[in-house]
Amino acid sequence: MNELAGGVVEIGAWQLLLSTGFIVVVGVLSLRLALGLERDLAVATVRTYLQLIALGLVLRWVFGVDSAWLVIAILVLMMAAAAQTIIARAPDAPPGIFGPGLVTMLLTGFTVTFAVTGLVIRVEPWYEARYVIPIAGMVLGNSMNGIALALERTFADLDARAGEVLALTALGATPWEAAADSVRVAVRAGLIPTINAMAAAGVVFIPGMMTGQVLAGADPLEAAYYQIVVMLMVSAATAIGSVLAVLLSFRRRFDAEGIYLEKGYRSHG
Repeated sequence: MNELAGGVVEIGAWQLLLSTGFIVVVGVLSLRLALGLERDLAVATVRTYLQLIALGLVLRWVFGVDSAWLVIAILVLMMAAAAQTIIARAPDAPPGIFGPGLVTMLLTGFTVTFAVTGLVIRVEPWYEARYVIPIAGMVLGNSMNGIALALERTFADLDARAGEVLALTALGATPWEAAADSVRVAVRAGLIPTINAMAAAGVVFIPGMMTGQVLAGADPLEAAYYQIVVMLMVSAATAIGSVLAVLLSFRRRFDAEGIYLEKGYRSHG
């Protein structure tokens, strides 16, 4: 059994091939049950290989470059990609919410990431790529699911309450007063998966970061401390991001006079 520095077991081409065998089994099941997922599985597997190997090569290069500007540029690109992913997962959202989504991810990502690296882990220098980029990735990757869910639920709930919202605005309610119930429902929905994950951590499953550190030879208790920090920061990022995204976006379902736009009166451009 080959080991790298730090006690990590080396994964080679043969081990990767064995792992791919699990997906081959899933593909066979898809064929036998006529699920029609073979092509999607193949494409997803190839993308997994290409994207993660490319990421590993890029990070290997970035970790060797001592540049704050490079780290910031990479974080901005990650946050822009996260914003685009969020919009794609909210198909009923009105046009023009990429801007609010990007602002949300920038504020949430930078605030939570550097609060953790600067105040909790106390990284020196503050832009140390080996810490900042992986932690930002965890913040963005986990929080954007809750944020996307909150956005999707906001507009779905507004549509479900269209008659009530129209009546409220006709009686003089502001867009916020008319949409407040939907906003609360949406933010609550965005937070539920994160809360459930926190409640199940250590009992139902071992979280990813803790697993990685244990496999790398870290003390399990120390790995648990790191995982607690990660889960709390993800929860904070999800809550802050969901609130920001919804507050910056819900107004786009109303016109300039504050009247709710029903489906037949919406711009799709």
